[in-house]
This record gives sequence, C-alpha cells and structure tokens, in this order.
Amino acid sequence: MRPNILIIMVDQLNGTLFPDGPADWLHAPTLKKLAAESVRFPNCYTASPLCAPGRASYMSGQLPSVTGVYDNAAEFGSDIPTYAHHLRRAGYYTALSGKMHFVGPDQLHGFEERLTTDIYPADFGWTPDYRKPGERIDWWYHNMGSVTGAGVAEISNQMEYDDEVAHFAKMKVYDLARGHTGRPWCLTVSFTHPHDPYVTRRKYWDLYKDCEHLMPEVGPIPYDDQDPHSKRIFDANDWRSFDISDEDVRRSRRAYFANISYLDDKIAEVLEALETTRQAETTAILFVSDHGDMLGERGLWYKMNFFEGSARVPMMLKAPGLAPARVDAPVSNIDVCPTLCDIAGVSMDEVMPWTAGETLLPYARGTERTAPVAMEYAAEASYAPMVCLRQGRWKYTRCALDPEQLFDLSADPHELSNLAETPTGDAAEALAHFRAMADARWDLDRFDAEVRRSQARRWVVYEALRQGGYYPWDFQPLQKASERYMRNHMDLNVVEENQRFPRGE
Repeated sequence: MRPNILIIMVDQLNGTLFPDGPADWLHAPTLKKLAAESVRFPNCYTASPLCAPGRASYMSGQLPSVTGVYDNAAEFGSDIPTYAHHLRRAGYYTALSGKMHFVGPDQLHGFEERLTTDIYPADFGWTPDYRKPGERIDWWYHNMGSVTGAGVAEISNQMEYDDEVAHFAKMKVYDLARGHTGRPWCLTVSFTHPHDPYVTRRKYWDLYKDCEHLMPEVGPIPYDDQDPHSKRIFDANDWRSFDISDEDVRRSRRAYFANISYLDDKIAEVLEALETTRQAETTAILFVSDHGDMLGERGLWYKMNFFEGSARVPMMLKAPGLAPARVDAPVSNIDVCPTLCDIAGVSMDEVMPWTAGETLLPYARGTERTAPVAMEYAAEASYAPMVCLRQGRWKYTRCALDPEQLFDLSADPHELSNLAETPTGDAAEALAHFRAMADARWDLDRFDAEVRRSQARRWVVYEALRQGGYYPWDFQPLQKASERYMRNHMDLNVVEENQRFPRGE
C-alpha cells in the first residue's frame, strides 16, 4: 500500500539549532519526539537562501538557474513538474495549507486544492534590479525594524496566518480520514514562522526568560571588515538608520526561539489529528525549512547569504519501514522531490535528466553520499549571481564580483577563516577541486545575463499591469457553502454517517 505523505514546512528556521533534532534547550516536545522517530539530516542546505527561489527548487528538484525563480518576484513556470504534479499524476490527492510563495498566475503547481491564500504577493512587485546596484527599494526591502521592534503580541499578521494554516490542515487531516477520495494523499502544511518580524505570544516568550543563548556566538564584525557580499546585505537592510543594542538582539532571538515553540504547538495539533484518526502508521512525515536566519551572528540578520545560519536548514524524515538514523553527509532541499516520489513508488525517469536532486532513501539506509550540494543566489543584496558548493568538510563560494571563499567547517564552524586567501596543503587541493567543479557547473556570465533579462522583462510587465484595471494573481480559497454541512439536496442520514470517523463506535 502506498503511504500517505504529510509535509510540514516552516520558514526561515536556522538549521544550526537542529544539530540532531531540536537543540536540547529549545522547548519543542513535538519536534523532539518526531526527531527521535526520524532520519535526521543535520547538514541539509537550501538551494537558495530566499523564500520563493528556495521553495521552487525544493518543489521541483532543480536549482534557480534552471527554474528561473531567481528572487521573490520571479515567475515559477507552469511547465516545471513539482512533487505535487508527480504524485497527483500517480493517483495521489495533493493539497496545500499555507505558504509556498508562488509568483505568477499559476497558484497551484500541481496541488489539487489550496486551503488558504498565501501570505506574500503573487505578482512581480518585488523584483530587484541589477541595473541599479545599491538601490534600496524601501517599501519591500528588509530593514532592521524587525530587530528594534522585537517583543510580545497576542496577535500579529503572521500569527493570524499560521493559526489559520494549522486549523485548515487539521480539518483536512480529519476529512482525509473519512476516505471519500479513495486515494492516498499528500498534504503540505507550510507555516510562515519563525520568519521575522520577531514577535511572539507571551506564553511562548516566557519559556525563554532564562535562556542562555540570547546572544550570538560570533559578535558583530565591523562593517569595514565584512566580506563584500555581507556589506551589500548591511546596506540593503539600511543598517545605518538603526542603532542595534544588545537588548534588541536578546529580544529578537528570544522571540525567534519562542516562535519555534509556537510552531511546535501548531504542529502538535496536526499530528494529533493524524494520530487520533489512525493514519499515523501509514503516513510518511517530512519536516523541513526553506532557508535559515543569521540571528545576529557576525552582525547579520535574516538570510541572503551562504553562511551556515542562513543556508543550513533542518530536515527530518519519518516513513513506514524507515528506521530512525542520523545522516551527516550534506544534502539539499532539492532532494525532497525525488525522495517523496521514491517513498510513493512514483517514477521521475522522464524528467530526471534535468533534475539536480536525488532520492535520500539510500542514504537514510546507510549508503554513503559523496556528491556535492550546490546553492545559488541572485536576488536582493546581490549585484551578480553567487554560487556555492558544499562537500565533505568544505564550503566554497564564488561570485564574479568578489574574492572566492573556502571554509573548513570541521575546523572553523563559524566560517571566520577564508582559506582561499592563502591556500596551502589540503586547502590548496580543495580549492583546485572546487574551482574545477564550479567551472564545469556554472557559466556565471550567462547566468548574470539571464537574471538581468528576467528582471528587465518583469519590470515592464509589472508597471504595465498596475495601470488601469488591476487583476490580482493572489490565490482566493473557495468555500463552497452549498456543499458544506447539511443542505437540502443532501440526505441527512447519509451526511451524518459519511462525515463520522471512526464509524460504528
């Protein structure tokens, strides 16, 4: 029997906080229990450290240079198969509750049903512009207000959204238990927390009153000593307009940790529905994030770079017949699509020649992985595409505008010593190895030209479509009131019997 699949996705969750499941000091009992039952991938990386490009890659198994989703306003093409397409084609019911940051008129991308709208806009309004390096687009660029404004609230834009995501997901789990579709199912539940702003409910804030991790391990690095791309991030975040105190940092990190506990409660609601409807034993569960958050390390916040806090994400997989284990080899979010298809027994042969990801099931069962993990970034705060390779203990970064970077993560987990500056011994061999791999994989001049062409076209289209009558692409969930609960074209006896689960107890 093909298993059901439940995907729990969160937003901007720093993978260094999941060294082997949630860190001991995090108040996350639901996720700790899930970790104990799962294969953990503590060295999982995003394909791109930004929402839309990271998510398009995670769904399709392809990097941004292939999907064309370079930034948070780049259209995700309807002709690119996602795991929702593959599974639905094979007979699965597919649904999404929550965020996926699809840009463009296609707001389904293989999902048969969306239970909520998205939290972010679907149009081209957030398009960066490489023709204007250094320009800040103030109305949508990040600034440091999320840090200076951190604290407590009982409701916020994001809490309202995630409360709704959890509710509709739980209701769908109950509905799926009734078995009306007669098909296996794949439900994706995608929360927006712990993404900034760093605001949380009092009950979760109070859990971290005495937390010993409210200050970063690596303090602020002076602006003039930062690498070129980090300087661009500082400038994009308008850092000169804010005076960030240690108390701001502590409050921001405290609220962020608290929102992990908030998510833990939301996830518990969904898993409880799965358990009480007796679907847990036949359901594979994947927990993953789209990218991380620097959380003040090095003075950096949010994402948009390849440092561990931004690029590394948690990933845990629980599946029928899969024993709990830990896989330390680097893996990627682009491996999700082929892994889910492997779990469901669905072939991707027709598109595998163009898919970068690979199934993780062999590695979960003990096969050693040696292939590198690739990452790309070509969005706000960059002036040209950046690429990265992670293999073994090494991480290598290249950009046409910047000096190369090479870090030995075993000896230098905080990435403070760039070995590409004066390579010797093992570092010199590693640098030559990564240079050859990067040369074979990327043509950065071509990559840059394609990004610029995409941006220029989108600026024209967006400005045109905002003139006169505006037709939004934002997804509008449908509530068919005439098909809900009891209506006069229905037999009350049949309705009551069909909607009860379990029956006869």
